[in-house]
Amino acid sequence: MTKDFHQKLITLDNGAYDVIFHDKKYLLRKETLLKGKLIKLYAEELGGNDFISLNYYPHIKDGLLKPCEMPEVKVIQFILELCTFKR
Repeated sequence: MTKDFHQKLITLDNGAYDVIFHDKKYLLRKETLLKGKLIKLYAEELGGNDFISLNYYPHIKDGLLKPCEMPEVKVIQFILELCTFKR
């Protein structure tokens, strides 16, 4: 995993909130479990059909990404390029 991907995923807030990716709004849900050893993330496009789903194990050397039924490159691009905003 790239250092940028790892850092951005780790620093995303836990919980559910809206994000923007390629001018589309997604509802993102992030949960950190097992004392930080597992990050679960699911984002669904609001008003569309796209979604992002992943499990990430940051404690394994260089991080272990396990996308759920999608290419790894799609997940990495989503995390690196998403924009968060405050209401």
